Amino acid sequence: MLMLGAVGTSAVVAIRPALAQTAGSVLTCEIPVPDPGRAGSYIARDGSTVPARTQGAFAPPGRPYTGEEVRRALQGGMLPNSDVSSNRAYLNYIRRLQRGQGGFTCYASLQMPGN
Repeated sequence: MLMLGAVGTSAVVAIRPALAQTAGSVLTCEIPVPDPGRAGSYIARDGSTVPARTQGAFAPPGRPYTGEEVRRALQGGMLPNSDVSSNRAYLNYIRRLQRGQGGFTCYASLQMPGN
């Protein structure tokens, strides 16, 4: 029985660093706006992608957002290099991400409890 306890302890020690690493990778993962399949598109206020230079739509931010930046924005903060209107449009785009789109896995992992 004592041997089993020693094995259980080492398993806990090995799992905790892995969980910490996973949490860290969620914060450094990237969400491109728009995803590479829609590169060159602008983002409408509702988060949909529209042709470039569509009136009332926003140019892409120029770089992907990190999971940490998106997490903060979802909690009421602002995405870097955005104003109130573009921030809302970019977040609407991110919320609409679906499986297979660039950034979906990162966004989905931000939705997991504890992140």
